[in-house]
Amino acid sequence: MPDGGDNVLDVRGLKTVFRTRGGEVHAVNSVSFHLKRGEVLGVVGESGSGKSVTMMSLLRLLPSPPAEIREGQVMLGGQDLLKISPQALRDVRGAKVGFVFQDPMTSLNPVFTVGNQIMEPLMRHKGMTRTQARQRAADLLELVGISDAANRLNSYPHQYSGGMRQRVMIAIALSCDPDVLIADEPTTALDVTIQAQILELVKGLRQKLGMGVIWITHDLGVIAGIADRVMVMYAGQVVEHGPVRDLFGNPQHPYTRALLKTIPSLTGKRAARLQVIEGQPPIMLSAPNACPFRARCAHAMPVCATQNPPRHAMDGVTLGQGHDVACHWTPEAADA
Repeated sequence: MPDGGDNVLDVRGLKTVFRTRGGEVHAVNSVSFHLKRGEVLGVVGESGSGKSVTMMSLLRLLPSPPAEIREGQVMLGGQDLLKISPQALRDVRGAKVGFVFQDPMTSLNPVFTVGNQIMEPLMRHKGMTRTQARQRAADLLELVGISDAANRLNSYPHQYSGGMRQRVMIAIALSCDPDVLIADEPTTALDVTIQAQILELVKGLRQKLGMGVIWITHDLGVIAGIADRVMVMYAGQVVEHGPVRDLFGNPQHPYTRALLKTIPSLTGKRAARLQVIEGQPPIMLSAPNACPFRARCAHAMPVCATQNPPRHAMDGVTLGQGHDVACHWTPEAADA
């Protein structure tokens, strides 16, 4: 667990919209969070909840148009990444923030060797010679568990298995010793054995390198095994956030509770039917002025249709430091 050191990343009030023929889609709505050195922040939610768009907005990776970052602040090393020049941002990408995408075959260039693709950021950001970069690339492949690394540098992406390609993507993301590693569902397409190996690899590297990790997934089992804190997203906003043990043991938002009930349980008894969350996430064609989960919520009250609940801290802890939730419902409110 992190020891409470300074934040390496601080995001405040991030808003991102997409301009479409049907109107503006409000994909990210006033998202705020922080990341400490050496910790793992898990980001969970259904497909379309805004997880990936939020993280790509941090590095301005979304095509513009149609995407537009309307508001917010993304502080990294004293710089606001939303305000620095494109050239300065290119220096941040890879050097200070590594990004691992979900499908390595769409991220790796099929016509260049794996070695060349690992060496490129080393020569660009670290000023290494080709010989130095090649040696470092071999060391990185060994670090991520690929044997015979010096020879495998000459291979092309299609000559690697899915798990090995994902390891290559992690090696590229780690090549310049970044302060932050963002992993966008990097194990979704892998079998459970390879997935477990990748998770152990990232946990080991987090401890060895002291970097902060943001792990995006829809798999709550993965989050339970790797994260220190969890951020639950729905309709482009954070609905609950807290330490992993607190959030799993005492979920407060009806959406978080519903997500946890969809996890299969292996108790030795006859398996119960898996629960589902009825309905569909909303299409956010306007800024949220009411609770976006109300149509699917068993605890919806009249106030949910007129006010979008702000995040508030649980147990008097400072907002963002402990367990907080964005919900009008409480047992006392229900009784009233």
